[in-house]
Amino acid sequence: MMKCPNCASKDIGKIGVNQYYCWNCFIELSVTKDRLFTHQVEEDGTLSSLDDLFSEEDLRLEM
Repeated sequence: MMKCPNCASKDIGKIGVNQYYCWNCFIELSVTKDRLFTHQVEEDGTLSSLDDLFSEEDLRLEM
């Protein structure tokens, strides 16, 4: 089961192919291979990367 790298919540919903949303801290997550990419949804609907806030280890998915 996936955990949010920001808040460690497991309350993650699927919103698209390899795209997820954390209902606890309201960030969008996308998965490519074994890595998470984190984004904040802005007021105008665009996405801003939050990846620079996390270490590579935090963004690595463990299978």
